Amino acid sequence: MVKLAACAAFVMLVILSIFIGAGEFSPWQAIHDPAALQLFFASRLPRTIAAALTGAALSIAGLIMQALVRNRFVEPSTAGTAQSAALGILIMTLVFPAASLAMKTLFASILALLGTSIFMMTAHRLPPAQPYLVPLFGLVYGGVIGAVVTFIGWQTELLQFIDIWTNGEFSGVVRGRYELLWGTALMAAIAWWIADRLTVLSLGRDVSIGLGLSYQRTLQLGLVIVSVISALTVVIVGIIPFVGLVVPNLVSRMLGDNLRGTIPWVGLSGATLVLGCDVLGRLLRYPYEIPVATVMGVVGAILFLRLMFTRATHA
Repeated sequence: MVKLAACAAFVMLVILSIFIGAGEFSPWQAIHDPAALQLFFASRLPRTIAAALTGAALSIAGLIMQALVRNRFVEPSTAGTAQSAALGILIMTLVFPAASLAMKTLFASILALLGTSIFMMTAHRLPPAQPYLVPLFGLVYGGVIGAVVTFIGWQTELLQFIDIWTNGEFSGVVRGRYELLWGTALMAAIAWWIADRLTVLSLGRDVSIGLGLSYQRTLQLGLVIVSVISALTVVIVGIIPFVGLVVPNLVSRMLGDNLRGTIPWVGLSGATLVLGCDVLGRLLRYPYEIPVATVMGVVGAILFLRLMFTRATHA
């Protein structure tokens, strides 16, 4: 019943996302008015697809990172991954300003992988009996990288560009400007393909090796998936907080920790949540928009606090 409701909510939000906007649009207009049809294919449909891909990918990236770190309170935007990707884009913009979007994404992925690896090495050295130290360190670590990005941007007069990467929104998504996000769908497919290995890896290094898992190789592949997803989303739409944190926690409470079974529903729930926040951002100050990152920051904080209080009550 819950799964059916999730599917229905997603379909409803897709329809709302297509029809809500500053310009008038209806199916009847699309049939008879070439301009309305062009609006549909050039803006409304790409934006809806981008929001769904971003939400699904960030949720799955958060799920994978939580399995790698063995901590429920981490995600790419609170572990320095997204901030490292933004640093990579900034460096490419300064050194190779004429670089293509694909080249910027590649370099951002490399920096995100490096930043996430440093976070992982440090997180595994923290005492496991105090799980809140890991997200606390992630926030400080990501904040330091973000401060470096801001400082460089201030020195080079690129603060306006940095704001685009650090405050996620979909108003600039049009046909020809979002297609790289399909790479996140590929990463999600790879994650589902290795889901069983990631589930075993989440049991810990010793248990994983004892069960015959190639621990290091699986860990590296998981890091690559998280890094590429983070880089692609930061390059195209910017940083969107809380998606990879709250969605995996909510889904795992209902469906358990078997990644093979939860990845599709984590992706669907994440797509629904981001689509919903995007639609809400378009409606609150219509015909103006509130960035989806701002809306998601409020909604995600409320959901996270609810998770924390529920956890404390059960404890």
